[in-house]
Amino acid sequence: MSNNTMLYAMYRMGYHGRATVHGFRAMASTALNEMGFRPDVIERQLAHQERNAVRASYNRAEYLAERRTMMKHWADHLYAIAEGKLVRFHVR
Repeated sequence: MSNNTMLYAMYRMGYHGRATVHGFRAMASTALNEMGFRPDVIERQLAHQERNAVRASYNRAEYLAERRTMMKHWADHLYAIAEGKLVRFHVR
């Protein structure tokens, strides 16, 4: 996927000049951290690279099971917002 694919999709949805892809990613990261998910899992989901070179050399974990759980929780959270339900952050 090219760098502009998500940007152009946002434009088509009417977000041009109102929001950015990075802003949505930052919002998700903040919310998922507040929900109590592990930072390593969140960072891997966002495809961020480990900054610590030694850790990056040794830790190749993908955290797939935790990421699936986290993304299911995130999807449920977004659906609840879309349905107008009161949404509170809570630790799993």
